[in-house]
Amino acid sequence: MKMNFKLVFAASVAATLAFAGCRKSDSDKTVREVQIAGMFSLSGNWSTLGLNSEAAIELAADDVNAYFDRMGTPYRIRTRVYDTKLDTALALNFMKEAYRQNIKYVVGPQSSAEVGAIKSYADENNMIVVSQGSTAGTLAMAGDNIFRFCPSDALEGVALAKSIYASGKRALVTLSRDDAGNKGLQQSVSRAFQELGGTVVSLIPYSTELTDFSSVTAEVKNRIITLNAVHAASEVAVYLASFDECVALFKAAAAHEELMDVNWYGADGVALSSALTADTEAAAFAAATGFFAPAFGLPADAESKWKPLAARIEARTGLAPDAFALAAYDAVWVWALNVASLPSYSTRSFSDIKSNFIQQANSYYGATGATLLNAAGDRSIGSFDYWGIVEQNGSYTWKLVGRSE
Repeated sequence: MKMNFKLVFAASVAATLAFAGCRKSDSDKTVREVQIAGMFSLSGNWSTLGLNSEAAIELAADDVNAYFDRMGTPYRIRTRVYDTKLDTALALNFMKEAYRQNIKYVVGPQSSAEVGAIKSYADENNMIVVSQGSTAGTLAMAGDNIFRFCPSDALEGVALAKSIYASGKRALVTLSRDDAGNKGLQQSVSRAFQELGGTVVSLIPYSTELTDFSSVTAEVKNRIITLNAVHAASEVAVYLASFDECVALFKAAAAHEELMDVNWYGADGVALSSALTADTEAAAFAAATGFFAPAFGLPADAESKWKPLAARIEARTGLAPDAFALAAYDAVWVWALNVASLPSYSTRSFSDIKSNFIQQANSYYGATGATLLNAAGDRSIGSFDYWGIVEQNGSYTWKLVGRSE
């Protein structure tokens, strides 16, 4: 278990935020600590997002505390980070540990499976959870304590299906990892592609424990052969909703010529994955098949906010962050606004705190743009950047190759 404990007072980025009643009086010099838990995959699957999210909330705490100090606000943010490894049991155990530490605000977990595992506990114990990466539509429930600062699978599925169809594809084989988030994306893409008039063959999701993908890729091959009897190879494609296990799957797929002859598309769980670009064989397959995957897009009019922040995160992790990681940064700021704008925050009822949190989220504009929430507490708007893999000087790297319309 990895836990980082930081009380931070570093220099603040420029911010234009107004806090109601946040300047302490001369008679009250007490500075109160507010703890935030981060639950990310730091050493397991999808660790690129986890490591960048850890850096994001630490930098947010730096910036919030410097701003509080300058404004005379009697609060300081302290972060406590847990390594969930995308393990649902670990996520639940860490939620219980956070509650024992009197932490009532959690950024993460990043996967829908983890969010599903901790949802009941968060609701029963008045803990507010903001996931930066969960997209499963099955978790979109009004009135609960789960909020998501990224678009749901419905938005991503429609956007990607339109892009695939617009490229001339008319038949699509879809497969996914057997977890709530990736299954939701597979279903969303499949449904949207069919509504556009395309043909979809949806495979049964593979086990989260699977390491040998030879049988999976053999089935994909057989489905492509069947589709090629009706459609030209240029009209057939494969959609894969996965995490970093796509490395092993791509290496197995490279053994089949039929799988090299069609385009492949991915989901947000693999976009910008360092595990994929680090494996030459898997990256070569991705590059050869024109593979690209969507990441939650960053608005052009917020570039002055997210561009320097992304550089600060990459300087810490060595990894290029996406909008999901930057959403973790925004989640800390919204909580800070919530705390600072509530007189006598520590004695307020949970319903007051939660109601005010929603108000702050709906009026906040940060590194990822407006964090406006829908009735289910999920981000209501969003676009997507498409990231592909290209070879440069003998190595492979991610490159922005397009955007959803």
